[in-house]
Amino acid sequence: MKTPLILSAALAALATAASAQPPAPPAAGAPPAPPPPRAKGPALTPAVQAAQAAVAACLANGYKVTALITDSGGDPVVLLSGDGAAVRTQAIAKTKVAAALKYKMSSGEVVAKAKTDPKLDAEIKADPNIGTARQGAVLIMSGSDILGAFAVSGAPGGDKDEACVKAAMDKVKL
Repeated sequence: MKTPLILSAALAALATAASAQPPAPPAAGAPPAPPPPRAKGPALTPAVQAAQAAVAACLANGYKVTALITDSGGDPVVLLSGDGAAVRTQAIAKTKVAAALKYKMSSGEVVAKAKTDPKLDAEIKADPNIGTARQGAVLIMSGSDILGAFAVSGAPGGDKDEACVKAAMDKVKL
C-alpha cells in the first residue's frame, strides 16, 4: 500500500521540478521570441519636440542642459543633451526621473518632503538610482495614469530646470 503512495509523491515531485525548468530554447533556425514592448509612455514625436523645447527654453536663459523623457518604467524615450551641456547632466536627469516615478510626484515635491522626513531622506540617500533628491522632474500624466517623467538638468538650480520642463509642456502635449 505504501508503494503507490510513494510512487505518486515521486511523480508529483518530478512534475513540479519539470515545470520549474526554464523554457526550452527555440528550435534551430527558429527566430527568437520578440522582447516585450516598453512600458506605456509618451509617443516619440511629441517627446522629441518637448525635449527640444525644454533645451531651447533653458538656452534662452543661458543654461546648457540635458532633457530626459522616460516611459512609466523609467526607460528613456528621449535623452537630448544640448550643445555644451555637461555629460554629468545626463546622470543627474536620470536620478530626478527615478525620484519622481518612485514617489509618484515631482522631484521638487520629493525634495520638500525629504527636508522634513528624516526616514524618507535616508531612504533616498540609500537608493542607488536616486542618491540625492533634486528638483527638476515632473510626471507625465494621462488622467490619473502616469505615462512617464520629464526631467531637465544643467541650469543653476532645480527650480530653473523645472521651469524649462514646464515651459516645454505648455508648448507640447505629451
